[in-house]
Amino acid sequence: MKREDKQYAVLGLGIFGSTVAKTLSAYNYEVVAVDADLKCVERMADIVTQAVQCDITDKEELRAAGVGDCDIAIVGTGSHLEATVMAIINLKELGVPYIIAKAKNKRYMQIFSKVGADRVVRPEKEMGVVVAKSLLSNSIIDMIDIDGDYSLVELKVPSKWVDHSLRELDVRNRYGINVIGVRKHNSQKLIVSLDADYVIEEDDQMVVIADTKTIEKFDYMNKL
Repeated sequence: MKREDKQYAVLGLGIFGSTVAKTLSAYNYEVVAVDADLKCVERMADIVTQAVQCDITDKEELRAAGVGDCDIAIVGTGSHLEATVMAIINLKELGVPYIIAKAKNKRYMQIFSKVGADRVVRPEKEMGVVVAKSLLSNSIIDMIDIDGDYSLVELKVPSKWVDHSLRELDVRNRYGINVIGVRKHNSQKLIVSLDADYVIEEDDQMVVIADTKTIEKFDYMNKL
């Protein structure tokens, strides 16, 4: 059964667009996926709610595909300047409330923002930053910048934390770190809503929100 709280449109079904569409569909969201290439459309037909061969530069074709009824649209054709610009303009005119566009460089980011994209991403650059930051400390497993000041980080717990409860450690007041979940070693499941009396075990991986500058200090977590 599909979730009904949000509907997504994905324009352009290359690696980026198809990955976005597949992931949203895996979480049971309604997804309309469109591309001018019939092979790309056919590849997604059994995965998304609706896959349509469509010229994203043609507003009426997008309307006919039902894109105008979506809450969020993701434009994945960031290497094609004219097509992406036209797609963003079309989406704005169709009344799509929130538009995300992929860009290949900083100049494209500026252009897409100017013509109406609410958010512009550069996946290759952003992933490069994540990988580089993860190398700054042996403790950091994954890191996502929330804004200019804070990051969401998954990290290996410092050895000094093992066998101590969250209440004892009082990491929020001592270090400015907010623990939001724990993942047991090699587990895909994240345990959230932790009790203050939860005792940290060896090989636990904690998901926290913290000041980016604090997290970025070389090997900071091993010095706690």
